[in-house]
Amino acid sequence: MTATSSLPPVVSPPQSGTEAVRRVAIFAATPWEMGAVQAAFPSGVARRIDTVAVSVCTVGRLEYWLARTGVGLEKAGQTASLLLGHQPFALAVSTGFACALIKAEIGSLLIGRDVVLAGTQGSENERAIEVPGLEREAVLALVDGVVPPNHVGRFASTDRIIGSASEKESLARTTGAIGLDMESSALAVAAQRTRVPFVIVRAVSDLLDEDLPLDFNHFLRPTDWVRGILSVLGTPSSLLSLGRLRRQSLTAAKNLTAFFQRYVTVMATEGARESTLSGRL
Repeated sequence: MTATSSLPPVVSPPQSGTEAVRRVAIFAATPWEMGAVQAAFPSGVARRIDTVAVSVCTVGRLEYWLARTGVGLEKAGQTASLLLGHQPFALAVSTGFACALIKAEIGSLLIGRDVVLAGTQGSENERAIEVPGLEREAVLALVDGVVPPNHVGRFASTDRIIGSASEKESLARTTGAIGLDMESSALAVAAQRTRVPFVIVRAVSDLLDEDLPLDFNHFLRPTDWVRGILSVLGTPSSLLSLGRLRRQSLTAAKNLTAFFQRYVTVMATEGARESTLSGRL
């Protein structure tokens, strides 16, 4: 079952004597994921909304607000609540890397219409959240015919890194999700609360049938870093696997950049066309 917001998208009101500015909030967890996104945009203006540092890039009639959340549901939710609650946005995007829960290739784009928070044993704890709207439909139209139909669907979010192929397969069965991350469900909650259309655009960095070489959850907690480092030193073969994961992440990052370059170009072109038509009326 999907919990769908039926409220219209929140768009900033026109200013006197000027055209309306539409704002798109783009959230990514890590510096590497955000770096892939920023590579698609012109240099932005640094701003701070409370504790949230953002880069604001203006292209045509759209403002893109790029915010790095940090890893995990709690950090993502706090960042999104502060930013989306600050002013109206036309769209919120969860982006970065994802684990594929379907057969896919490294770097493949997965597009999320809705997202569910999955329990640690693969159970579905809550209903999926979907927040539709015009700007979200523009993203879905952009990938139509470019992304395979089975690469568009539900995402699942968990509160920890899922490292084993068996757990991934269990999550795929119980949630029906195509991709897995650690932030999107919290971002979707904030988007639904503030009535901002929401979409997920992520690139595959690890596969359904592969085991991660070590427990990366150690590196999410400062107190467990020593344990994580010891696990790497204790299994030298994991260094080779870490190199493979790095190469996979670079491929995912490259494809994310390509997507946002295309997205920005198409949105700017359509915005210019709308402006020309309105000027003739």
